[in-house]
Amino acid sequence: MVSGWVAAVLLGAAAAVWWPPSTLAPRATSRIPVPSWGRLPGPGRRRAADDRAAVLEVCDLLAAELAAGRPPGSALAAAAERWPPLVAAVEAVRLGVDVPDALRRLAEQHPGAADLRWVAGAWQVAQRSGHGLASALERTAEGLRARRSTRRLVDSELASARATARLVACLPLAVLVMGAGAGSDPWTFLLVTPVGWTCLAGGLALIALGLWWIERLADRASAP
Repeated sequence: MVSGWVAAVLLGAAAAVWWPPSTLAPRATSRIPVPSWGRLPGPGRRRAADDRAAVLEVCDLLAAELAAGRPPGSALAAAAERWPPLVAAVEAVRLGVDVPDALRRLAEQHPGAADLRWVAGAWQVAQRSGHGLASALERTAEGLRARRSTRRLVDSELASARATARLVACLPLAVLVMGAGAGSDPWTFLLVTPVGWTCLAGGLALIALGLWWIERLADRASAP
């Protein structure tokens, strides 16, 4: 009975490796930093990818609207229809507040909108130098496309590394199940003997540490 309970616990831990809490929990509204374990594949990562795509479209749309002769405020309002959080920048134009600062705040508030910093930089340079903002945004959009292609390549490589790490983390459970099926009793050793407790605690700690380290390296590699 004890072995069945332990098997259920280990199966739950294995499920947590493949389906972490971030895939089940709603999106947090606070700006408290989330550890890398909470940034495993899930709704948060999909939202970040959607925001990155929206920022690129916003940059193209702004360049097109400005090239057509529309004022910056009207161009931002049109872009806000594609990506609603951009309303904050529209309000900055209306109130006479610095638009690049508003764009940078949006980049900080939305993890997937980090590329807005490049849009803010182009906007600020155009303001100070007097050069056309439309052409600056066109060049920025070209750079964002190149960065997006590179990011896709990196993400595809990191996906295989993450999957391999989770598979390796589940191997000890498979070995225990196979050992029990072969007639041995690894559960009794792990749960009854002090040496088994030490091995179980050490093994779980090393698995958690390995998964955390893989995610930390992957997050650094995929950081914008």
